Amino acid sequence: MVLTLADVMPSVAASFGVGTGANPLALEPNRDVVVLLVDGLGAELLARHADVAPTLAARVQGTMRAGFPATTATSLTSLAVGAPCATHGVIGYSFALPEPDGRRTLNALRWRFDTADGIDARDIAEPETVQPVASRLEHLVAASVDVHYVVPGYQARSGLTRAAFRATGTVHPAATLDELRDGILAVARHDGHDRRFAYAYYPDLDMHGHIHGPGSPEWLAVLRDVDAFAADLFTDLPPTCTVLITGDHGMIRAGNTVDLDAAPDLHRDVALIAGEARVRHVYVDRAGASADVATTWASHLGADARVVTREQAVDEHWFGPSAPDPDIAARIGDVIAVAEGTAVLVRPAAEPMESAMTGHHGAWTDDEQAVPLITSR
Repeated sequence: MVLTLADVMPSVAASFGVGTGANPLALEPNRDVVVLLVDGLGAELLARHADVAPTLAARVQGTMRAGFPATTATSLTSLAVGAPCATHGVIGYSFALPEPDGRRTLNALRWRFDTADGIDARDIAEPETVQPVASRLEHLVAASVDVHYVVPGYQARSGLTRAAFRATGTVHPAATLDELRDGILAVARHDGHDRRFAYAYYPDLDMHGHIHGPGSPEWLAVLRDVDAFAADLFTDLPPTCTVLITGDHGMIRAGNTVDLDAAPDLHRDVALIAGEARVRHVYVDRAGASADVATTWASHLGADARVVTREQAVDEHWFGPSAPDPDIAARIGDVIAVAEGTAVLVRPAAEPMESAMTGHHGAWTDDEQAVPLITSR
């Protein structure tokens, strides 16, 4: 059985006696459970740099797949809901939503329209409507499990948090590793019999990977700090709390760069281009144009990308084992281009910040897809 991020919260719920009883991680019952997601903590990267992170490497219990695409907005929602994106509908870093007069791109990570710096979309594209599936945290709350969040303060009511996690809970703002440790221990150290679950998140490894590249000295310094944090946390953690640490994706260092903005033929019959540098959703501007656009993109990109139509991707279960319903299927690009090797499909004019990054993720490689399952017990 191939484990994915979507298996984590069903296992947590089962350990609390909540849900159908499926426990794919074989998680043993405990009074409290914390799931800590270290953004960008890939299993291949951790194995490659085990000397820098001996505590984390020694406690790896197995490897999971992030799911396609391997990107934060999709992975966090799959984690929280316990299902792949064919079910929850957050199908990428950005994707098109229908509007009365056409389609508009939603950046799901920042919950903004058109670009990462576009207008706030929370009032128009209400997160709980875009992603209407109940999260596993809501199931825990209904079963009287006390839910906590140990996250940077800006995330507490972000559009993505509302869409993915949905459940209200006690927030412990944590922007640094010291604050992360204090917040987790505040959840774990209590004398009562009430059961607690906490979702915790740390962003800096991903940030330095994007800016400097995975494996860079700056990235390794953050990984070393995260390992020291974990060693201290595991030492101080009471036996009544289980901590699970994982990532939402890994990362590759950009190799061949393909400038999509500089190729006019790639924009013929195309209304919108969404996604990110490793996975592009391409939306055509007229019915029946998908095959021609797919042919053009495949010819232009050659060995740098695999190009398929939406129908082929759905038939091959890229977004999950079950077919998406029509509303979610419509969010998937009419054509999808997935970068191969270390190629990146950038848009410097439309996405200057993202295009300047050194590290990227989203596609099918093990460096992007494999994430570790690390436990305190």
